[in-house]
Amino acid sequence: MRKSSKMFYSKVLLFGEYSVIKHSMALSIPYTLFEGKLEFRRDNRGNIDLELKSFCNYLKIQKEKERLGFSIDLNSFSFDVGQGLYFDSTIPQGFGVGSSGAVCAAIYDAYAQILPTKTNNEFKNDFSLMEGHFHGSSSGIDPLISYLNEPILNRNNGEVSEVKLPHFSPGNGGIFLLNTGRARRTEPLVNLFLEKCKSKDFSKKIESELLKINDNCITSLLEGDIETLYRNYESLSFFQFDEFTPMIPNLYRDLWRDGLLYKKYFLKLCGAGGGGFLLGMTKNFDEAEELLKNYEIRPLIRF
Repeated sequence: MRKSSKMFYSKVLLFGEYSVIKHSMALSIPYTLFEGKLEFRRDNRGNIDLELKSFCNYLKIQKEKERLGFSIDLNSFSFDVGQGLYFDSTIPQGFGVGSSGAVCAAIYDAYAQILPTKTNNEFKNDFSLMEGHFHGSSSGIDPLISYLNEPILNRNNGEVSEVKLPHFSPGNGGIFLLNTGRARRTEPLVNLFLEKCKSKDFSKKIESELLKINDNCITSLLEGDIETLYRNYESLSFFQFDEFTPMIPNLYRDLWRDGLLYKKYFLKLCGAGGGGFLLGMTKNFDEAEELLKNYEIRPLIRF
């Protein structure tokens, strides 16, 4: 590596799952609980990281086909992989918190020629191509968040910008992650959503209801309007429970329904669903923790 590797963090998509496909806003934040960095194995002995080798070969093919819109030193990358380079990471794979995004950000930081005039949208395009190796297609947002280590707002017109979350005084409530304990694959779930969108009725619900609810959640959070956010979050939880049932793990549907029924917490998908994490909101963490004592939950934002 031309320079020492730094730490890259996971991410959490707060709002925008599925609706962003239909051009809603999306808001993602870095999540520093999980992290990873490029390292060399102390005792290589021919132990080559096959995932990084495959990634390097993918980038070489993209370069040969003149699809790379940026300059990257693939010879050095390939050499370092042969010398035992690997991505030392605590980011769980298949949980929707950006494990592949952090890898892309680390490789880009170590081997790409980065122009000082580069815009966030240009970074996003670079990362989109890179992360395509892992998912078939990618928006490039996950690696961008990991690379910049800042919250990112994806606007309705596709433009991305760094944003600052309001400073909240820690209170009784907030947003939390609930770990389902099971990995999942994003691609089949996204394909299911796209198939459902072929129905005019479903597509109309997404465009006329979900996009508005989602964007209202983001606006109320960025404005620091917690009461409005709570109402919008409840609406989003209702909508997803009714329309995204296949994306909600079976073992968590009753838990989700109880939240809507008793209003002590509300749950929503965190990314594609199907496993990984769920995202919850409550006005009273102590109460929610007691109700969810059989599950692993982690506070994300307190207010």
